[in-house]
Amino acid sequence: MIVEDKSDRIEKIFKRVAHPEVAHALFDLGMIKDIDIKDAKVAVTLKVPMLDIPIKDYLIKDIESAVKRENENVEIEIDIKEMDAEERAKFMKMAQDAWRG
Repeated sequence: MIVEDKSDRIEKIFKRVAHPEVAHALFDLGMIKDIDIKDAKVAVTLKVPMLDIPIKDYLIKDIESAVKRENENVEIEIDIKEMDAEERAKFMKMAQDAWRG
């Protein structure tokens, strides 16, 4: 029997967290970066197109909820950073192509 390690499980969790307005997961949109797991702590960077996006708190809550559903004792640290121009262009193209509105 193969035992999946923590990083693979956490990455799979992040790959299921959907963007509320774009038909893609946050991970696929390039919004989840730098996943670091130490014991019962998960640190991750959430890259947003602009720091003042109105759904930022919603995204944070979704990320925390997804991880807590897997293990409620995990401590989650989310660092918010703004995408650079290249990341933002890729995100905007994907968002335009898969907009749910």
